[in-house]
Order: sequence, then C-alpha cells, then structure tokens
Amino acid sequence: MTIRLSARDAGLLVAAAALVFDQGSKMLLLYGFGFADGGWHIIRILPFFNLVMVWNPGISLGLFPADSPEGTVVLATFQFLAICALSWWLWGVKARILAIGIGLVIGGALGNLIDRLVYGKVADFFHFYAAGYDWYVFNVADAAITIGVLGLLYDALLKPDASGNEAGKE
Repeated sequence: MTIRLSARDAGLLVAAAALVFDQGSKMLLLYGFGFADGGWHIIRILPFFNLVMVWNPGISLGLFPADSPEGTVVLATFQFLAICALSWWLWGVKARILAIGIGLVIGGALGNLIDRLVYGKVADFFHFYAAGYDWYVFNVADAAITIGVLGLLYDALLKPDASGNEAGKE
C-alpha cells in the first residue's frame, strides 16, 4: 500500500520533522551535555567541527540583537507573523518542492521562536571552520530554514510545475 501525500501535507510533515529534530537536538545539548548551565562549553568533534554553546539574541548571523524584553517581543512577533504568512502560503501550494521548502522554513522558524519565548534568545551549537574561515554557529532550525530557502529559490528560478517537472521540460 502506497500513501500519497498532497504537497501541503508533505510540507506540514516536513515542518513537524524539522521542529522535532531542532527541539530534540537542543534538549540533548542543553540538558544531556550540560550546556544549559551557562558556562562556556566546547566539544571538539572533528578537525573542522565543534559543538559550542552560543546564545543568539538576534536573528540569523546575530543581526538585530534583542537586548531588552521589548526587543525580544518585537523579534518574536516578527517570527510569529512570518510563520503565519508562510502557513497561509503553504495551504494553497500544489508543487511539492515548494511545499517542502516552505515547511522547512516554518519548522525552523517555530523551533527558534520556541527558544526565544522560553529562553529570551536562541540556542546555537554547531560550529564549522576550515582554512582559517569560521562559519557562524547555528542550530538545526537554522539549517532547515537555509535549505528551505534554497527550495524556494529553486521553485522561483526553475518554476517546476505541480507534478515536479521543471517548466519547459517534457
């Protein structure tokens, strides 16, 4: 028996999976590895990857840091409104890649919104670096948002139809 999900249902499923993986990884690192105690932590995993504890009071790359409760409310409100707009968009989507991209962004945004509401800032842990270059520290939600935006760009630039075929190809 094969279950065929609509594009919207696939997007909702991906959003839920992104949220679960994000919050699960944060619970593991904050409470399983003891990162929640407020101290500086670094766990070297590979020559180009560490687990570190960074609290991000802003949005991506630390932009627009919320240094006050009012600032946190503004960022949380913006995140909530973005999630609402994306959810409304997802409701009518027919293209699977677009729905999955929107779902990833929704799931990631929800994960970071939960952090902001619970902790007042977002927990980031994953630190990649190589050849003298450091990438910003991020979490599963950030990765989901980034991959989701790539899906949105793919849809916008290549215009695949609802069946998943790229426009102009037969």
